Amino acid sequence: MSHKDYPFIVLPMEISHAKSICEWKFAPPYNIYGWLPWEQMELLGIEFGDPLLRATQYLSVMNESGDLCGFAQLFPLEGVTRLGICMHPDLCGQGKGKSFVLSIVHAALLREPHDEIDLEVLTWNKRAIQAYIKANFIITDCYERLTPEGIKDFYCMVYQLNND
Repeated sequence: MSHKDYPFIVLPMEISHAKSICEWKFAPPYNIYGWLPWEQMELLGIEFGDPLLRATQYLSVMNESGDLCGFAQLFPLEGVTRLGICMHPDLCGQGKGKSFVLSIVHAALLREPHDEIDLEVLTWNKRAIQAYIKANFIITDCYERLTPEGIKDFYCMVYQLNND
């Protein structure tokens, strides 16, 4: 990968970014990716509302101007880093997905260079799947998983290092 493949800046998530993310509004059907209000996230200590999880697993993804463009979770499994990826709703569908995802993959590989990189994605989320495929992920499995909206179908996608 070259620098042009990952032009986004990926840094540990700041609390101001966490608060901002809680205010993002996604149009249906993507509205399932919304979060609870920040005060609830912090009070319940869930996800990036937990200071330890925020510091160890969550990253802010910014453009060169320092604008928050999205975030990622690097969830550690045995020999695997599982990515959780979210782009700001105003930036989705603009062709930036490949470079956004590759920037996150690069950060994950810097952190755990020997880990496999994978992610889970709802099978109906064609827009995200297309971006992941362009970023060298392949579908390796399909399964059902419980979500807040009930049982849903997911793909597991694994990053394939491109040695071009």
